[in-house]
Amino acid sequence: MQISPLCNTPINWANKTPFFLHSPSYLLLNKPNRKLFQSRRRRPYFNTSKSNISRSGVFFKGMPCDSIAKTSGGYGGGDENGSLRNFKLNESTFLASLMPKKEIGADRFIEAHPQYDGRGTIIAIFDSGVDPAASGLQVTSDGKPKLLDVIDCTGSGDIDTSKVVKADANGCIQGALGASLVVNSSWKNPSGEWHVGYKFLFELLTGTLTSRLKKERKKKWDEKNQEEIAKAVQHLDEFNQKHSNPEDADLKRVHEDLQNRIDLLRKQADIYDDKGPIIDAVVWHDGELWRAALDTQSLEDDSDCGKLANFVPLTNYRIERKYGVFSKLDACTFVLNVYSDGNILSIVTDSSPHGTHVAGIATAFHPKESLLNGVAPGAQLISCKIGDTRLGSMETGTGLTRALIAAVEHKCDLINMSYGEPTLLPDYGRFVDLVNEVVNKHRLIFVSSAGNSGPALSTVGAPGGTSSSIIGVGAYVSPAMAAGAHCVVEPPAEGLEYTWSSRGPTSDGDLGVSISAPGGAVAPVPTWTLQKRMLMNGTSMASPSACGGIALLISAMKAEGIPVSPYSVRKALENTSVPVGESPADKLSTGQGLMQVDRAHEYIRQSRNIPCVWYEIKVNQSGKTTIKGFCKTFGDNPALPRTDSTTPTSRGIYLRDASACKQPTEWTVQVQPKFHEGASNLEELVCFEECIELYSTEKTVVRAPEYLLLTNNGRSFKHHDNAHNCIKQILVHARLAKRAIYGFPKLLIIVVDPTKLSDGLHYYEVYGVDCRAPWRGPIFRIPVTITKPMKVKNQPPVVSFSGMSFLPGHIERRYIEVPLGTTWVEATMRTSGFDTTRRFFVDTVQICPLQRPLKWESVVTFSSPTAKSFAFPVVGGQTMELAVAQFWSSGIGSHETTIVDFEIVFHGIAINKEEIILDGSEAPIRIDAEALLSSEKLAPAAILNKIRVPYRPVDAILSTLTESRDKLPSGKQTLALTLTYKFKLEDGAAVKPQVPLLNNRIYDTKFESQFYMISDTNKRVYAMGDVYPNAAKLPKGEYNLRLHLRHDNVQYLEKMKQLVLFIERNLDGKEVIQLNFFSEPDGPVMGNGAFKSSVLVPGKKEAIYLGPPVKDKLPKNAPQGSILLGSISYGKLSFAGEEGRRSPQKNPVSYQITYVVPPNKVDEDKGKSSSTSLKTVSERLEEEVRDAKIRVISSLKQDTDEERSEWKKLSASLKSEYPNNTPLLAKILEGLLSQSNVEDKIRHQEEVIDAANEVIDSIDQDELAKFFLHKSDPEDEEAEKMKKKMETTRDQLAEALYQKGLALMEIESLKGETAETEGTKDLFEDNFKELQKWVDTKSSKYGTLLVLRERRRGRLGAALKALNEMIQDNGDPPKKKLYELKLSLLDEIGWDHLTTHEKEWMHVRFPPSLPLF
Repeated sequence: MQISPLCNTPINWANKTPFFLHSPSYLLLNKPNRKLFQSRRRRPYFNTSKSNISRSGVFFKGMPCDSIAKTSGGYGGGDENGSLRNFKLNESTFLASLMPKKEIGADRFIEAHPQYDGRGTIIAIFDSGVDPAASGLQVTSDGKPKLLDVIDCTGSGDIDTSKVVKADANGCIQGALGASLVVNSSWKNPSGEWHVGYKFLFELLTGTLTSRLKKERKKKWDEKNQEEIAKAVQHLDEFNQKHSNPEDADLKRVHEDLQNRIDLLRKQADIYDDKGPIIDAVVWHDGELWRAALDTQSLEDDSDCGKLANFVPLTNYRIERKYGVFSKLDACTFVLNVYSDGNILSIVTDSSPHGTHVAGIATAFHPKESLLNGVAPGAQLISCKIGDTRLGSMETGTGLTRALIAAVEHKCDLINMSYGEPTLLPDYGRFVDLVNEVVNKHRLIFVSSAGNSGPALSTVGAPGGTSSSIIGVGAYVSPAMAAGAHCVVEPPAEGLEYTWSSRGPTSDGDLGVSISAPGGAVAPVPTWTLQKRMLMNGTSMASPSACGGIALLISAMKAEGIPVSPYSVRKALENTSVPVGESPADKLSTGQGLMQVDRAHEYIRQSRNIPCVWYEIKVNQSGKTTIKGFCKTFGDNPALPRTDSTTPTSRGIYLRDASACKQPTEWTVQVQPKFHEGASNLEELVCFEECIELYSTEKTVVRAPEYLLLTNNGRSFKHHDNAHNCIKQILVHARLAKRAIYGFPKLLIIVVDPTKLSDGLHYYEVYGVDCRAPWRGPIFRIPVTITKPMKVKNQPPVVSFSGMSFLPGHIERRYIEVPLGTTWVEATMRTSGFDTTRRFFVDTVQICPLQRPLKWESVVTFSSPTAKSFAFPVVGGQTMELAVAQFWSSGIGSHETTIVDFEIVFHGIAINKEEIILDGSEAPIRIDAEALLSSEKLAPAAILNKIRVPYRPVDAILSTLTESRDKLPSGKQTLALTLTYKFKLEDGAAVKPQVPLLNNRIYDTKFESQFYMISDTNKRVYAMGDVYPNAAKLPKGEYNLRLHLRHDNVQYLEKMKQLVLFIERNLDGKEVIQLNFFSEPDGPVMGNGAFKSSVLVPGKKEAIYLGPPVKDKLPKNAPQGSILLGSISYGKLSFAGEEGRRSPQKNPVSYQITYVVPPNKVDEDKGKSSSTSLKTVSERLEEEVRDAKIRVISSLKQDTDEERSEWKKLSASLKSEYPNNTPLLAKILEGLLSQSNVEDKIRHQEEVIDAANEVIDSIDQDELAKFFLHKSDPEDEEAEKMKKKMETTRDQLAEALYQKGLALMEIESLKGETAETEGTKDLFEDNFKELQKWVDTKSSKYGTLLVLRERRRGRLGAALKALNEMIQDNGDPPKKKLYELKLSLLDEIGWDHLTTHEKEWMHVRFPPSLPLF
């Protein structure tokens, strides 16, 4: 999930309408203004993507049709759930509301137990990174270091420092980019080896900080540029005064040159693009530790600041716990960690303020501001950065895995993770497997945010809301928080869940949200934000609040000698939480309720001798499948439960669709006691036995056995095929009909009868209570959620909900059985009864098997009573939840009720093929369309607007990652597979790599991680990405894409060595193909029977034919096997214009259409015999032998003196054998130019001139010129052959003149003199004029000579202008020599600010190596 760029928008504390009669009592100000952040896909769960306003509201009960039975009771009682009904805001309560602790009883707990403030606990913060310099994060309440380690688990700050150099006699070393760096003589380095590397500063910083620095740097750069412009204008003015009307050609050129300089400076200001300063890094071993230092001179204005020798060396943070700051301007804290024996240096910075804010909520300690302390000020932290800076702070599989490794290595007690996303499969995936191991084996308690996708149900995200081993936390707001932190003028009367907090249940019936905690706080943020604290809200804030509360419990448990277990702690939290609200939606929103630290502590104390057991619930619907082999022997006995080991089990019962509510259903539930790995067989497993009394919260709906005896008799229910074991199973199952269940397997039957329930949401539980210790409360719960939808009976199908009343925070839910055949909905929302602005969430959710919840959402603002229309796709036959919610802060302070009328009209066109695949043939695709609901207009539209080209890897390297950070807790070492793909773009385009096997899943996948980089032939990286690739604009050229895959299973990686990857790009406007429809199958060929539209009548199908694209309209560079993608739609909105006709995506429902590019047509001219050659066989043979010899000399290497000597001998021999043969002489010239490491450079250039002259002299220039005076007949084959031959000769002549000119200039440069003296023939100028006769010397191929000529004449402005135009026109990858020439021109002119800027860009365009993954 990504963070950056963060939206630093001042909070609108209420709504857009000011209230002049009331105002908040208190406000905390810091510099700059208080900010709020937005979140998007795969981002940390703070605030919400729906609005950038803070929200508060008044609680209202759910729909009248909602019902909830009184759920299982908890431990203790009292009204201490943080509602704070009678609070009065004063300064202390205001400050306390900024960091809420009273709501969860943390303040009461610490007041009663001052020593149990988190001391002795370690929390791993899986987030965007924690700033060790942030306020309140230096020490704990008992004086210990707050941050024990700061780690970048993503690798985004890694630097390749494998290059080793030695210092010279002056104590200088050469940096990775060639800079001379002075080493501090006091630094110990017994080996004398210095590892060097580099990093662009902006690659380490957040987008927000980078933008600030760019503005500051641009301001300074503009000042320098304006100074140079002023100087240039002055020089031009002085020239004009001296030469008022110059007629002389040379004076005109001087004037032009001066004007060019002004134009260049002005243009540079327009195209200025700052890639940021570069940091040189040095790593060495001082005999005891690896240490590192940075040279940051490029960051400073003062050249004496930032020098390497002045840097205080740092070692890995966990050893000395020291950090640095890049410069005063950025104020950005960093940490250094060295890996791989000095070959990798990790510069750790945060990728957003989010992680520091989270850490502050959990543990900040302010000695002088105790009210602003975090929940557990005595706890210590490790910061595990999982948000990759390269990806805008999205988490990666690599970051998540390394973070778990670090948490185990540091023996952490707790993990907090405020990241997540929707999931395809709950409680599934590689990361979930690793979390299960960490929790069950290493006893870490994992706390995570539930998500910010509410208010609809089944919106909890992975991993926090969907994983059994993780405590998922919802976001709660109290009246005190609303009044203080959110500054609302009229807080709600009671606490409630934030409107945007994600709701359960999961798709497999689990509750989803475990507990709730305060979801907003004013907490510390990194120093680079230039402020101490900031307000953020979201489940991202609720999770660390809960985590801090759990740290208090662990602190107490350790001090009191109570074994710490995730199982016992979670049970204590859930059984002592205070329920929030009474409706079914409240249970699914808040989980077991608002956690209470003090009550949980008492529960833990009382249950200290209870075994640490978790009860795993597995649910299967009886009657769906049969036990393998069971019925073969004993027949189909309906009294026996039916399971199938291959069928995925659920964790609860979730009846959502109408078909599930028409009759009672029977469910087989397996209750499995789960002990920590390593539990003692004799002391824990053998002795374990519990007599459980089962309760149903509503026996008329949910019936269950009354008793259950649990023992540790095994971990799974195994099915047996032989008769003996089947009889045993019958005996076991026979017990299920009795009131009590004994022994193995631990199964029970639950019967759910929803037939008499009213439409709407209903929630129940079956829970078990220990007969011997009923005070423990429920030791396991089986959630039962029923959403009984209303049936649409009208024809045409329309439903209306009239007169719904809303006040701030109120949510209305409706559950509708979408009629079969529906494919889209058109809805109208009408509001009335208010006169100030109102904002609403309008969400719909449908759940389909093996898909992420189908969610449509909209944020609607009504400035006055009016109506608004929506259209969105739906799935027929599935229940749809409609959730309409008034923002909890919208209309706050106003007592007007908003009246909402909501009308939904169902539309649908059923088709026989949802996904269309055109196979590349000329045959059309038949599509049968039918309207099942009411008459619909059939107006099909189809376009192809994308192309995907498949590639196989050209290289595959499998390696073992030997670093400790890649060694899993199980002891396995992670492996890496790096695949290299090559592709070429004939034109610039925005491309997106696609790996269908791996894309769009990070949690619900068994693969660990992937990461790709796209670079050009100069090793410049243009794009990076992971499971969610983004389109990147690439210029024309050749590219390498490296895909990095990680896993500990070598077999998985071996299977992926030939992984197919697609390069996807959007077709340009002219390339987009509009497909045609026909009413006849022969229409595409015959050209008749075009189909435009018709009206579908229910009960009658209509066939249409989709024609393939015309072959001549296929986009260029679409090789065989490529795929053209697009969309097709059939219906039309009642309120739509003509856009839907041209673009199917404009319609509410569109489907994917695919066209497979067929083989190219055979070249008609290929294979035709050419005219008979007039040459004899012996003549042709002689030419073939000659050409073969020329090819041989072209292929010879000249790396050594011996090879060069052999080449010269062969050249001389061939010249004597074939005198004046231009192709041969051109190849000899080419061979001379390819020589490197030449000692006598002047002599070598003279040889180049001689070789060039031989080429020039071998060509009859008069004959060549005459030939190009006449046009040849393109139909004359012999004339075309002659034209190609003469064009080749012309090119050889031009190349010889060009290389001769370069050689002449090089000799002048080496000798330090110019041939242009009085009475001396100017060979360079004469040669240049000859070249001008044959080619355009301004072209990119020959323009270098023009640049050198202008420079030679002192016209540096004209030279620079010509060079810039040449670089701009060159479509190939940038050539380093051209940019080096540009640097020398800028340096010669004296434009230092441009020289510095261009040097930074040189390292971007021509890096010495590719970056690390």
